[in-house]
Amino acid sequence: MTRHANSRALIPLLGLLATAHLQAAEANWWNEAWTQRQTLTLDASSIADPIGDSLVLVRLHDGNFQFASAAENGADIRFIAEDGKTLLAHQIETYDGLLNEAFVWVRVPSLKSGAGTKVSLYYGSSESSKVPAPAASEAFDSDTALAYHFTPGSSNPSDSTRNANNASNAGVIGEGAIIGGGLRLAGGEPLSVPNSSSLEWKAGQALTLSLWLKPSSLSPQTVVLSRGEGFRLLLDNGVPFLELGDSRSNPAPAVAAGAWSHLAVVSEGGGLKLFVNGTQVSTLAKALPASTAPILIGGDSGTAVRFTGDLDELQISNVARPLGWIKFAATSQGTSDGAAKLVALGGVEGEGSEPKSVLVEHLSLFGDIARNMMFDGWIAIGICAIMIVIGWTVAIRKFAYLNSIDKGTREFLKKWKTLSADLTALDHGSEFNHGSLGGSVEPSKRALIEKSPLYHLYHIGSDEIRHRLARDKDRTKGLSGRSIHAIRASLDAGLVEENHRLTDGLVYLTISIAGGPYVGLLGTVVGVMITFAIIAKSGEVNVNSIAPGIASALLATVVGLVVAIPALFIYSYLNSRIKKSIGLMQVFIDDFLARMAEFYPPAGENSPYAPSVKEH
Repeated sequence: MTRHANSRALIPLLGLLATAHLQAAEANWWNEAWTQRQTLTLDASSIADPIGDSLVLVRLHDGNFQFASAAENGADIRFIAEDGKTLLAHQIETYDGLLNEAFVWVRVPSLKSGAGTKVSLYYGSSESSKVPAPAASEAFDSDTALAYHFTPGSSNPSDSTRNANNASNAGVIGEGAIIGGGLRLAGGEPLSVPNSSSLEWKAGQALTLSLWLKPSSLSPQTVVLSRGEGFRLLLDNGVPFLELGDSRSNPAPAVAAGAWSHLAVVSEGGGLKLFVNGTQVSTLAKALPASTAPILIGGDSGTAVRFTGDLDELQISNVARPLGWIKFAATSQGTSDGAAKLVALGGVEGEGSEPKSVLVEHLSLFGDIARNMMFDGWIAIGICAIMIVIGWTVAIRKFAYLNSIDKGTREFLKKWKTLSADLTALDHGSEFNHGSLGGSVEPSKRALIEKSPLYHLYHIGSDEIRHRLARDKDRTKGLSGRSIHAIRASLDAGLVEENHRLTDGLVYLTISIAGGPYVGLLGTVVGVMITFAIIAKSGEVNVNSIAPGIASALLATVVGLVVAIPALFIYSYLNSRIKKSIGLMQVFIDDFLARMAEFYPPAGENSPYAPSVKEH
């Protein structure tokens, strides 16, 4: 009794605990007007150096974000700090709800190094205007003097910070950079950024300059960025180095042509440090000179060789960023596997976050693959689609035709079973009589029987008998052996004609069976070839650059097999039914000739069915 009483006492306690857990979960939800949430994990456990106030790039795509649940332009996106209350500033560089791709920058103050930081991403609200997001420019701290995203659609690159340090001349902005759009330089006039109070350099001041670049070719003494006569960032046959007047930094490892590299320059303590992909590679023991000259991107004011290639994400800060900040930026903004580990977006919580079925997930994967399909692959898929349409049209019509003749054949054989007992009962002089099998076929079923190939053969044989008996008005001569051979020849010709009618159109199925895989394979081979050519040209060899092209190329082979495999099964099934019909016609011809020879023997033969002179 005591044990049962204790069990009964535990039930209310468990109920209270469950209620408290649900209430705690609801209380942890930042705002009930937002229906969906995802956890953004910033795993900086591999970075031991301090990071500090950082700008984190969040890449959104349909594999990690539900675009259909968010506002069309991403206006309802909100980032909440680890405490579940603090609204973080963010800036949307690009947001494409049609292609399901977005690049969003979120400011994370005091990002922890050697540990993980969790940020909550909320979206799916129709009342987002009631809780406005911080101004986009607040995504950059007060120490950031300039930030260029090089967003497509703008002629003069504009500053994304509150300082409005916009370029004074136009630049060529193109898509397909490492982060959305990028600046394309072809060795022409450098992009000029006028001086301002926030960009003015004082002698020996702290400074951080970072950018992504992808040189199209490697040349000696190529100027990437310069200011006045005192500061230049150069590439010497791919080797990055700094110049302050006549002083040059020590040599560093070369960057590759056609590949993206992250470069950073830090001015601190009367000297400069140069970083490539987050690693310090060179130093220059000389203080940064004072300057109010324009900052030139892609060249200098002299005759030096100007940079040719692409630039992206140029930032200038009036503070020396810590080493952890540079490592985090170089890794998280790239496309390597380390970027995915450093910045990871978790699953969806809240309304509409039910997991997709396996079928839906597979279909969505095919949609992602198709988006990367090249023009050559679409040609192969288009040809396969034409074969599918033609093949299935032939198959459907052939199924309908075979079904109709099978029904007619079954009905004909019922009547033939009775008629074959005495062919002389037919009035061959009457078209209606021999056409209706001696008047035994009802008018309602005659159209069905006339579809049967056996009926067509019967009609040929009956017409042949009628023609020969018409020359023998007394019907005393019967049918000679030569006549029977002639009738067989007519029936065999009818068999050939019926065979052609049965097999008509099957060649399109054989074309699909043989041609579909080869057309798909051609699309795959061309797609793989172009993918490797692009990789060789760009120099980017990683999973993210190879996988989409290879997957889309293989899709052409999949479509080719989708054409061929069903066509093979359908052809085999139809061919078996056609062979059955042909065999039935051959048996019917033999049966018809045997009955004909029996009931119309030549005159003089001893047969109970042979007509005599007395009878006529």
